[in-house]
Amino acid sequence: MHVILWTIIGFLSGSIPFSYWLGRLFLHTDIRQYGDGNPGAANAWRAGKYKVGLPALILDYLKGAIPVGLAKYVFGVSGFELIPVALSPVLGHAFSPFLIFHGGKAIASTFGIWTGLTLWEGPTVLGIFLEISYLLQKTDAWSVIISMVGLFIYLVLRQYDSFILIIWVGNILVLIWKHRHDIGQGI
Repeated sequence: MHVILWTIIGFLSGSIPFSYWLGRLFLHTDIRQYGDGNPGAANAWRAGKYKVGLPALILDYLKGAIPVGLAKYVFGVSGFELIPVALSPVLGHAFSPFLIFHGGKAIASTFGIWTGLTLWEGPTVLGIFLEISYLLQKTDAWSVIISMVGLFIYLVLRQYDSFILIIWVGNILVLIWKHRHDIGQGI
């Protein structure tokens, strides 16, 4: 029962389009008119600089971290039962019913779920690889993919359980789908 409940909570949490709503509330504009046209934190930052972008980024991150962290550390959801719970905020963000299933690219919520799963390890590794890949090339999609591959290598070297690797597979598949148009640009 906990699994179904936390999966629903995770999806609903992930589907809240904070970035879009903050753009409407404080800028009186649709942030999808900026950047790549997605309703995520990056375009909130482009539209409203740090005053809108920073709260959007934090909220998009927390909507992944909080439900996964609560499910795992407070309510004891573990093992393979964590798979749908961990993937639900990313899926909610990427395919938000509040935006007719046209959500963001799920990067901040990805950082959030890996915080909920690994505390500091996952987001730190993701952040390091993301920064390095941004310095080496300019295609955002490839930076995201490279950072996820870096996380995978780390998870394997640290001998994380197989259910964590399955979560990684589900997560990268969503990210590839959301970045599919940009991947063709090359590295």
